This record gives sequence, structure tokens and C-alpha cells, in this order.
Amino acid sequence: MEDPGYVGALQVFRAAGLEEVVVPIVAGGTGLYIKALIYGLFDSRPPDPDIRRSLEDLADAHGLSYLHTQLAACDPHAAAGIHVNDRFRIIRALETYQATGRPISDHQRQHRFAQPRFATAKVGLIMPREDIYARIDRRVDQMVAEGLLEEVRSLLARGYGAELKSMQSIGYRHMANHLIKGVDWAETLRLLKRDTRRYAKRQLTWFKAVPDIVWLSPQDIRRAEALIRRFFV
Repeated sequence: MEDPGYVGALQVFRAAGLEEVVVPIVAGGTGLYIKALIYGLFDSRPPDPDIRRSLEDLADAHGLSYLHTQLAACDPHAAAGIHVNDRFRIIRALETYQATGRPISDHQRQHRFAQPRFATAKVGLIMPREDIYARIDRRVDQMVAEGLLEEVRSLLARGYGAELKSMQSIGYRHMANHLIKGVDWAETLRLLKRDTRRYAKRQLTWFKAVPDIVWLSPQDIRRAEALIRRFFV
């Protein structure tokens, strides 16, 4: 299924007479993903397979808490922001330190997302909060109707434990808590809708802090069209 945000942006491009312009349209995604796309991440050498293999072996032999303690000793700033169960980021931070002699947090501070790699036009879609929350509630009901509970039940049966990071995401952890901990179904749905609304609020707060986003209602196609035209002049 095509992303509705992408389809809407494509319609605006066509209305502006720009359908022949080869230009990427990015719709959706978290603020950090979009920030990384526009500004890139800090330059670093490719991972050393020997270092990574050694750290993977240590994680398997002693557990992630052991590696997290090592990270706290050499880069306390990074360790404070990385969960003790986040295997990928712990290993990435330790291998960066071992390969460069500098903490990964130093590389990140130096980079600071200061220089954009691309010229961009940013459009944010906004509507009354009560409308957003109503859409979220309908979306949750649709996800459940389309088999979210059955999907999580199948994943658990195949050995994907509820403690996995992927299983801790919104929706999956709620279904897992219902199946494993016996959380009442009505309460499960209430918590899922509540937590999704909270996540949407955090996303909006993040994007509101981005200074060059032009905020429009989803129906304001004419202003979006004019914005894109000006961007390409």
C-alpha cells in the first residue's frame, strides 16, 4: 500500500506542474530519521569486523550489562543515553571507541547535525488535536480488526520473546501483555490508544521545534503547491 502522505505530496507536485522533476519525496518517519537523512551522521570508518566479532562474543558470553558497564567506563555520556538491552548501539559505541580512540559521544558532539547535505522544503500537516486523537483511536481499532492480536500470538509461539526490543514497540507490547500477563482486553485497548496518543504528542513536540517547517492543514493544497513552486524557482 502506498503511503498516503507520499500520494498526497505527489498530487501537489503534479498540480504544480513539477511531475517531471526527479526529486525524492519523504513522507512520515521519526524526527531523528529525517534529521539523519538531511544532515547525515558523523563520518566514521567502516566497522572493523574483528572488533565487532570480539564484542559480539563478549556479549554472548557475559551479557549486555557487562558491555554496558565497559561503555560507561569509557563513554559515560553515551552509556547514559543507551539502554542496557540495546545490543546494537552498545556494540557500535564500543567499537567506535576502540577503533578511533575517541568516545562516540565526542564524534556526535562534533557533528551536531550542523550542515545540511540537501536543500529541502519541509511541510508539516496539522489538524486539531481532538481530530488527531480520534484518527488514532480509529487506527487502533482497525489494526486490531486486521489481526494485530493474532500476529503477536504467532510471533510469541515462534519464540520471539516479549523482552525483545521489537516486541516492546507500541501495539506489540500491549498485545503481549494481554496474552502473557492477562491484562484485561478493554484495558489493553485503552492503554494502546493512550500510549499511541502520547507518542503522537511527542512527535509533534519534536517537529514543532524544527524552525523551517511550514505547517498546513491537510486540505490546504493551494498553499503547499505555492510553497513547492517557490522552492524550485
